[in-house]
Amino acid sequence: MADFRFGPVELYLVGFEGERPDPATLEALTDLLASGLVRLLDFVLVSKSEDGDLEIIEVDAEADALGLGGVEIHAAGIAGGEDIDEFAELIPAGGSAALVALELTYARTLAERFNASGGVLLRSERVPAPIVNAMVDILENEGE
Repeated sequence: MADFRFGPVELYLVGFEGERPDPATLEALTDLLASGLVRLLDFVLVSKSEDGDLEIIEVDAEADALGLGGVEIHAAGIAGGEDIDEFAELIPAGGSAALVALELTYARTLAERFNASGGVLLRSERVPAPIVNAMVDILENEGE
């Protein structure tokens, strides 16, 4: 069986007030990391001035100051400049956000097993949680 160093990666842009994420936001991330379902590959803070100028901070250099001491960042820089620029367009002027790259470790195992069996993943699609929940609500209401 071929071992993959990494599985699929998802990028999340999490907006927040101020220049740094609050402790509850960081705790949500660290709790998920502790579960082993994901690995943190990259963490970038992006602030946009009222004039639209960007300030970009790679968190690996400031992990302790943010309350992420002891959290390993496995592939700093995987969220490249193009990714940062594209996601930064969604940040309102005067706002801040964290761009977080998470490896789906459970999906790495699945990909390895598909590969070993000769299977080829032809497509994968993520349906956002709000849409899934709205769809299920509609389906449940139709059955009433």
